[in-house]
Amino acid sequence: MEMVTGSVTRCDCHVSIISPPLPSQTTERFLISATLSTPRNFRRHRLHRRRSTATMFRFGSLMKNSVAKPKRITGTTNLLLTSLSRFSTASQGDPLLQEAQPSTLGPTKPDEKPRVVVLGSGWAGCRLMKGLDPNLYDIVCVSPRNHMVFTPLLASTCVGTLEFRSVAEPIARIQPAISRAPGSYFFLANCVGLDADSHEVHCETVTGVDGPNPLKTWKFNLSYDKLVIASGAQASTFGINGVKEHAIFLREVHHAQEIRRKLLLNLMLSDVPGISEEEKRRLLHCVVVGGGPTGVEFSGELSDFIMRDVHQRYAHVKDYIHVTLIEANEILSSFDDRLRRYAIKQLTTSGVRLVRGIVKDVKPQKLILSDDSEVPYGLLVWSTGVGPSPFVSSLQLPKAPGGRIGIDEWLRVPSVQDVFSIGDCSGFVESTGKQVLPALAQVS
Repeated sequence: MEMVTGSVTRCDCHVSIISPPLPSQTTERFLISATLSTPRNFRRHRLHRRRSTATMFRFGSLMKNSVAKPKRITGTTNLLLTSLSRFSTASQGDPLLQEAQPSTLGPTKPDEKPRVVVLGSGWAGCRLMKGLDPNLYDIVCVSPRNHMVFTPLLASTCVGTLEFRSVAEPIARIQPAISRAPGSYFFLANCVGLDADSHEVHCETVTGVDGPNPLKTWKFNLSYDKLVIASGAQASTFGINGVKEHAIFLREVHHAQEIRRKLLLNLMLSDVPGISEEEKRRLLHCVVVGGGPTGVEFSGELSDFIMRDVHQRYAHVKDYIHVTLIEANEILSSFDDRLRRYAIKQLTTSGVRLVRGIVKDVKPQKLILSDDSEVPYGLLVWSTGVGPSPFVSSLQLPKAPGGRIGIDEWLRVPSVQDVFSIGDCSGFVESTGKQVLPALAQVS
């Protein structure tokens, strides 16, 4: 089970991070006490893992997972305009945005609480916000999603063992001050730049509205007293052609929704009269690339779904559907050998085919391995680890091995003041002599 969290923090029940005074500053201590308990939704739904499997086959669920796109909701522009006009930059020439003049959430005044800006709403960022005292700090979170994802259970949502709402916890519930305190905010946006000298971050809103009349992007700046970069990492493709276009990752709720939609669609299409045997086998061939915790967990969940549900509800195609797990090296190579052998035994017993190979190209309906062999697929899930995001790579900050933001033992970013970094986006700089902790299991 993969725990995508901070690579330099540990999930003990209580963590205190005290920054000693910087040489160029007066004596100052920045104390962050962060305690993040497992949200009650996770505990409650984990007790009923198989109860909601049947919802995959309800008519309403199939309609929600259909390929049809929903109609655009009217009034969305006014809603976003109202919520963002206070700290936004209007696009030139758009009459709908004339009220939203270029603006910045400026520096705090001497009689105001220090402002802590947190970039990201993942494990590390939410742990921090949970522990920050809103009586001492104004908390501002900038993230493209307004919830935290309990990633170890994402695989279960793909096959209906759990519902999506049970693995997503709203930011406002993790830190209620964000939706209540006057000086605390949440902005649905991406950070696109950092001006450390001016203590400002540059952001762009995430509208999430597609269609013929999409919303324009607002740009705004945020001043900070303390900045914590916890933007996480993104799935690694290793530059392989076709991965982003044809494969599905498993890191967000919408990834799990897309996997479920495509799995159900392929099951229904394969039962249509006139489908050839070869096409039927391709549609029902689920390929997972990556033998790490996420790939193994998803393969196990998928094989369990096939044996317990598909064989009963799709009896006509039960002999065609199967799962293949492709890994370049050993399955769960970073784990204990005894655990690895147990996982391999369980996978093979449940019908998962294990293939050792390196993917060199991904086509719309097949992938090509390094030995030029071809593997047709109907569903391709890519889970080969993580790497730095474009935002992290673009920052002019010291870097740790692997392209992460370099930090010292106090989680500070050297050479800049009042900037910290935690989670998968950060790692110890070489001068500390410390190794970057893995973003897995108990360590994370």
